[in-house]
Amino acid sequence: MATVSTRRSPRTRRGTAARALVAALAAAALAAGCTGPGSGPADDDRGSSSRRPSQQPPPTAADSAPVLAVKLDNARTARPHTGLEDADVVYVEQVEGGLSRLMAVYATRVPESVGPVRSARESDLELLRQFERPVLAFSGAQSKLMPEIEGAPLTPLTPETAEGMYVRRTDRAAPHNLYLRAGRLLPEEPGRDALTTGFRYGPPPRGGEPERTRTVSYPAARFTFTWSGARDRWLVTMDGTPATTAQGQPIAPATVVVQYVTVRPSDYHDFLGNNTPYTETVGSGRATVLRDGRAYDVGWNRPEAEDGTRFTTDDGTPVDFARGQVWVVYAEAP
Repeated sequence: MATVSTRRSPRTRRGTAARALVAALAAAALAAGCTGPGSGPADDDRGSSSRRPSQQPPPTAADSAPVLAVKLDNARTARPHTGLEDADVVYVEQVEGGLSRLMAVYATRVPESVGPVRSARESDLELLRQFERPVLAFSGAQSKLMPEIEGAPLTPLTPETAEGMYVRRTDRAAPHNLYLRAGRLLPEEPGRDALTTGFRYGPPPRGGEPERTRTVSYPAARFTFTWSGARDRWLVTMDGTPATTAQGQPIAPATVVVQYVTVRPSDYHDFLGNNTPYTETVGSGRATVLRDGRAYDVGWNRPEAEDGTRFTTDDGTPVDFARGQVWVVYAEAP
């Protein structure tokens, strides 16, 4: 059984590696005459960082690479996603107007392209604290939120801070057409050990109930996971339409976690005046783990933001996930 440890190693080396890597790539792109993402409307009418990365020496072989987290658009016009199938973990969260966005985390495989990329939210900072200084790729954020992002223990990667690392595709309308050139970002995958989220992989727990389908609904978004015995995976449907890769293949995680959390108003609003929900991922509560065609009612616990989330049965036994992609869907606790 492979276990992802929740114990943390020092952040300094990985943080230095992340900052140096982004700075070196941005400098190389500028020197080569690469252009930025091109013209297009601002993301959700939000501001974005105008900072340029500082010049630092390139990372050495001894430096440990961080995970790459990419904030993804999930409007109907943003689908199908590119590179989503390669993510180790996909987080689903509610945003303004009852809609949804995705956070894709890459550790064992980084695709050439990921997108469409959209703006960050306040909740993302708490969510990502469980990783060691991750690289967060996003298109921008509200001007009041940017100082919090820049002060968080992560490396922000925007079109302004890493010119040449993003491109706007011409076959989609802005703002649903911004893509990260992820294959240029990391010289090598950080590996499964970088997924310090408390997740464990191994045999299923005892018990559980047979489950063919499970639906999670937000006010203006809906996700359905249907078990496919032929694929030994959960097929994803979003807003009534099967989720596919850019090549038309089904998106099919091995494990789906429906995690019941507190969703409260934040201090931020979008340009239409809609409040931005804040999803609290630190604390404890109930969750349902879907794997191998069965549903397991479990508890979750994350005492501090730096901790990984532990999932256990009622007697305290850790719950293992099936090997493969994991989706974590944050649902409002009843």
